[in-house]
Amino acid sequence: MKKILENTIILESLTSLFSQAPVGLAILMGENLVIENANQQVLDFWQKGNEIIGLPLLEALPEIATQEFPTILNEVFETGVAFKGSKVKALLEKDGVLGARYFDFIYAPVYSGDKIIGVSIVATEVTDQVLGEKKLHESELRFKELMEISDYSVAIFKGEDLYIEFANDQMIKSWGKTRAVVGQKLEEAIPELEGQPFFQILRNIFQTGEPYIATEDKVDLVVDGILQQFYYSISYRPLRNADGEIYAILNMGLNVTELVESRQKAQNAVKEYRDLAESMPQIVWTTDKEGVFVNFNENMLKFLNIEKDEMPNFDFSKILSPEDFVQLKRVWAKAEEEKSKFELELRFLDINIGEYIWFLNKATPVFDEDRTIKKWIGTSTNINDFKILAAQKDTFLGIASHELKTPLTSLKLYAQVLERMLRKTGDEKNAEFAKKMDVQIIKLTSLIGDLLDVTKINSGKIYLNEIQFDFEKLVIDTVEEQQLSTDFKIEIHTEQGGMVFADRDRVSQVITNFISNAIKYSPNTEHVIVRVESVENDVQFSVQDFGIGIPEDKKDKVFEQYYRVSGDEQTTFPGLGLGLFISAQIVERSKGKIWVNSILGKGSSFCFSLPVVE
Repeated sequence: MKKILENTIILESLTSLFSQAPVGLAILMGENLVIENANQQVLDFWQKGNEIIGLPLLEALPEIATQEFPTILNEVFETGVAFKGSKVKALLEKDGVLGARYFDFIYAPVYSGDKIIGVSIVATEVTDQVLGEKKLHESELRFKELMEISDYSVAIFKGEDLYIEFANDQMIKSWGKTRAVVGQKLEEAIPELEGQPFFQILRNIFQTGEPYIATEDKVDLVVDGILQQFYYSISYRPLRNADGEIYAILNMGLNVTELVESRQKAQNAVKEYRDLAESMPQIVWTTDKEGVFVNFNENMLKFLNIEKDEMPNFDFSKILSPEDFVQLKRVWAKAEEEKSKFELELRFLDINIGEYIWFLNKATPVFDEDRTIKKWIGTSTNINDFKILAAQKDTFLGIASHELKTPLTSLKLYAQVLERMLRKTGDEKNAEFAKKMDVQIIKLTSLIGDLLDVTKINSGKIYLNEIQFDFEKLVIDTVEEQQLSTDFKIEIHTEQGGMVFADRDRVSQVITNFISNAIKYSPNTEHVIVRVESVENDVQFSVQDFGIGIPEDKKDKVFEQYYRVSGDEQTTFPGLGLGLFISAQIVERSKGKIWVNSILGKGSSFCFSLPVVE
């Protein structure tokens, strides 16, 4: 009786332990693996109730018939050798749907004496752990895939010995190595880093946990068998495990060598530009798009007699001649509108001597990608001595021209008298010589007239006797006079141009100059075309020739003083280069406009317009 009571107590204890165990426990008996006992943990795993107790395993769990578990259980039952499974996937039914779950388990034989009578099951579900590991693994794979296609060089150094656990192709290429370096210590894989600061930086991160970031670290690496210098934007960041301990370092880098070298070249270029600017005798400057000075050489500070920090607040209107200041604003605004360079002579007050000094100012716009002006680069050259010499020259030319006019008038009279006397005596040959002498005197008188006009213009003393007259009639009269003195055919097309208010003789001088130039610069043609047209509120005059033409870069210079268009032989086209300069001055002072259109080798059209008056 006592023995039975002891066995009952033991059985009850085992049953209590079986039901309260934190793992799944089950006993399968006999060859059919009948479920003798199963605690709630196992029933929950199987998604079954107590009704399966006493049923064969395959009858209770038909979904496992095609899985590996019946085979393993039978082998344990037959051989007596226990089986241990880790993270094994099982497809178990839940709400009529098979789902994958993962288990750690042990199948062990149950003996009665020496005979195997069943199999015990001890199981723990590890589905969450396995799925977590899978997600982690997938994340690592995605990370590595992303790092492989990244433009950055990426590597992971594991442990304080800095084993290369991962390196993408970009990093391998930047090191100048092969994939054989993965798994090696960094100092063995890239020995040329010895003596550079990177090993110590990486080990410090393991000690301090502080990341290291640098935008332009210099690195010496052996690439293509040559030790070369590179610049990298580098990031070293610690990687921590679940316990917060640093186990590796993530290295990301971007090769910025070209960027650094380009910047260094730009800095050298800026230094060379500044050295060049300082060595020049001119004042060299740049402004922003609004015309505010940004850079300038020492010559500007010397002329203004100020310090560099005073420059931003300096008022240039106080030292610029008032009329020149108005002209500068007009010319600069026009250049800004047309996005073109400009050139202008201006007078600045030299504070050191209290006098105005002439400067030749040139400025060129600099554009951004959208063809918008972002700044101006310019120079200012002291031309005061030149202007003084030019004034002295003009004075001399004026005096000389006046002095020459009197004897030339006498010579012209003598030539005409001599021609008439010779013709009366029948000496036609010598009479022709006298006539040619008279023609040359007329040309010389015309040249002297041009010189006198220039001196008057430069001194501001040219006088315009302005009246109201019919522009079309003046053109017709002038063309008729010109046609008498040339074999060229002057073809004329006119329309009623209207009345203009200007100096009639001076305008006729401009028309004559245009026609004479057209004939002079058309050595291989025999006609020119004159047109008078009404254009809005202006009357427009033009002379079209079919001569040598003017290069595109020279068109703006033809109205400058002493400039002469050259052909293959410059001596073919005589003259002082004053006619167009004088014409431009007359037209502009008459509130008109003057310009030229030309194609090299095909001819030119010289044009001017004057406003029509009621």
